[in-house]
Amino acid sequence: MSDERRRALVVEDDVNLARAVADILTDEGFDVVERHDGESGFDAALAGEFDVIVLDIMLPRRNGFSVCLDLRNAHVETPLLMLTAKLGDLDEVEGLEVGADDFLRKPFERSVFTARIHALMRRRARGYPQPVVVGPVSLDPVARHVTSHGREVTLTPREFALLEYLMHRCDQTLAKAEILDGVWGAHFDGDPNIVEVYVGYLRRKLDETPSPSIISTVRGIGYRVNG
Repeated sequence: MSDERRRALVVEDDVNLARAVADILTDEGFDVVERHDGESGFDAALAGEFDVIVLDIMLPRRNGFSVCLDLRNAHVETPLLMLTAKLGDLDEVEGLEVGADDFLRKPFERSVFTARIHALMRRRARGYPQPVVVGPVSLDPVARHVTSHGREVTLTPREFALLEYLMHRCDQTLAKAEILDGVWGAHFDGDPNIVEVYVGYLRRKLDETPSPSIISTVRGIGYRVNG
């Protein structure tokens, strides 16, 4: 374990669970700050420098979706693991849409939780990626800023993640299943046609007649961004 302590924020209204999560993180080398409602959790995340945030969805005063979305809009890019006790996949979809990096259902095993935290830390350790430009489209992954044909484009978190994934694989033909795994995650078990839906969203926002779209359909396979 490194001698340098990292910092974690745990926002969970179940005090016993918050303490248990904090204990795990402490054992993993983190100094932990606990908050037990959404409003104070948001304030702490906005004011503090943290290496990871663990955020419950069902919180008093303000839910986790609202907290996560406003943090991302405020350019707080701290890796964020969202927790929920609900069944079904709607919470997971919405959590990822508002900018969560990963999602975990309660109750969970300690080993699974620590594996998710380690994965988030590895992503952070890779450093801040550089802007990427493909044709008329420019994407800055740190500022989360996209321009197309010289105009600013506003994307949802999921649209941004899809565009970033495709642009980093410029001139590669990508199967739908590969895109699903890379953008929605291996845990996604919804309709695979969601890839087609989101590619349509991107084209409507990025394309400008008469210029061709940078995203082309490869019939029977998937999609390709053309450099």
